[in-house]
Amino acid sequence: MTSKDEPRSREAVKTALSSQAVETPSWAYANSGTRFKVFAQPGVPRTPFEKLDDAARVHAHTGVAPAVALHIPWDRVDDYGELADHAAKSGLRIGTINANVFQDDDYKLGSVTNPDPAVRRKAVQHLLDCVEIMEATGSRDLKLWFSDGTNYPGQDDLRTRQDRLAEALRTVYDRLGDGHRMLLEYKLFEPAFYVTDVPDWGTAYAHCLKLGPQAQVVVDTGHHAPGTNIEFIVATLLREGRLGGFDFNSRFYADDDLMAGAADPFQLFRIMYEVVRGGGLTPDVAFMLDQCHNIEPKIPAIIRSVMNVQEATAKALLVDAEALADAQRTGDVLAANGVLMDAFNTDVRLLLAEVREEAGLDPDPMAAYRRSGWAERIVAERVGGEQAGWGA
Repeated sequence: MTSKDEPRSREAVKTALSSQAVETPSWAYANSGTRFKVFAQPGVPRTPFEKLDDAARVHAHTGVAPAVALHIPWDRVDDYGELADHAAKSGLRIGTINANVFQDDDYKLGSVTNPDPAVRRKAVQHLLDCVEIMEATGSRDLKLWFSDGTNYPGQDDLRTRQDRLAEALRTVYDRLGDGHRMLLEYKLFEPAFYVTDVPDWGTAYAHCLKLGPQAQVVVDTGHHAPGTNIEFIVATLLREGRLGGFDFNSRFYADDDLMAGAADPFQLFRIMYEVVRGGGLTPDVAFMLDQCHNIEPKIPAIIRSVMNVQEATAKALLVDAEALADAQRTGDVLAANGVLMDAFNTDVRLLLAEVREEAGLDPDPMAAYRRSGWAERIVAERVGGEQAGWGA
């Protein structure tokens, strides 16, 4: 990457784009959706192995989706080494391991912050089991999201819940191996309506600071109050060396996990500009999708999200950093804003088509997928068994 005051050449932009990697979520290939209803689709994977097969199609057409995140227990198998081997044979690798401590009945009053010590032990043991899965799959990152919180004032002691959270995080952090990372996610609300135990980036950051350098913050773009300046959060975490990754998605009102860039492509561009500006376009920042495709076909929707992230990144790379710095130094407000708007309004589709063609790919991933016959094949072959999904 170049410095912030040095304009990038077209070739430098293409090189940066060709090296970008977007991690896709296994659960997005399954029957997923809203809390109201999950609409089943024909051809949906029945096993984690079939999820990887679908992910391989996304990577084959985009060239930038080599990793697949797993969710435990949704992706539980008897032999995780075998699953990792299957991924490798498909040109993929197993990415982030996501823990699940929010679906069991025991977790009604919380998991790691539950007032019952037995429930807390159960939750922590699951997190430790996920570290073992990381070792078996060769994964680097363990991602933690907690639905823990309270619905009513006085329901539980807020400070004590933070103590319980800190104790659980410390136990898991101390179990991490060399090269492992703990990524702590936050969410403003839902399902807890009075207090969520990890509601914002500041709470997550505070816990990560106490844990150590292997603890990083995850920014889920759908987990903020309306109007929140997410790019400021990104800039701050990058500055502090604590931005572990993203969960890219879109929402209009609350957390809906729509396709990345669908609701506000300008916001995604602004976020990616701060990533580029802060030197975050590296493997140290995990660019993950976190989506629930309810009415749209699974694989094309993921391809579209990957393309939207690529387009936002391309525009961010095209910002004339030298002109922007000059305008900022002289206090020329309109010129500075104009530099960003010029980059955002640039049509980068032909540029990305060139990047794909130079990589030996079809310049139009969506059209290539439609012609591939994969959609028709999986509908014909995946008959019988139980489709993957979490139901609603």
